[in-house]
Amino acid sequence: MSKIEQMTPFEFRLPREGKMRVDGVVFASEAMMGELEDDPCLDQVRNVATLPGIVYGSFAMPDIHWGYGFPIGGVAAFDTESGIVSPGGVGYDINCGVRLLRTDLQLSQIEKQKKKLIDRLFETIPCGVGSKRRGMYFSDQDYRGVLTEGSRWVVGQGMGSAEDLDYIEEGGFLSYAHPDAISHRAKERGQGQLGTLGSGNHFVELGYVDQVYDAETARVLGLEAGDIT
Repeated sequence: MSKIEQMTPFEFRLPREGKMRVDGVVFASEAMMGELEDDPCLDQVRNVATLPGIVYGSFAMPDIHWGYGFPIGGVAAFDTESGIVSPGGVGYDINCGVRLLRTDLQLSQIEKQKKKLIDRLFETIPCGVGSKRRGMYFSDQDYRGVLTEGSRWVVGQGMGSAEDLDYIEEGGFLSYAHPDAISHRAKERGQGQLGTLGSGNHFVELGYVDQVYDAETARVLGLEAGDIT
């Protein structure tokens, strides 16, 4: 078994060995690392550490799990002269992101309603392989609007606020995009999935703030212990 060294309560080092050019660094709790100890995703962290031009370390975030080459939750930087460009490091669902939404609810208010809330989310949000949106029709013209204007089109249709755009890369719009270059078949395949959560590593979860470790960051984000997110 390869060595794992605990550096801090939430940081573990996979020491450089064999062909590794740098250490692996995993951010997780002790309980999580106990579950990951024999997981192949740690081997993927080590494999990434062998890639040419990698800088400082092969990192893994707390959502680490088995991926395609890179572990899901893996992060690595590479030197511009001697390093590589890896599509697998970005992921095969390009531009997938994460957003935390704070509600005005407290855990104490919904403790007895958690299952109902989760069931309601599942009923309301189309998800999974082959999922289709419900109760909303997008015409070909609508679809073109999404392809050309991105999130701006969605906000313009009343399905979001202007503030949302501030939290999306490039404001949710790529000025250099060319929707006309997309084949009719590709549009056909994607149009029905527009407005769904999708499948795979795409998820919505009901969470709460259990404990605040960084009071200043929590203040900036408007988060307090017990907040439902």
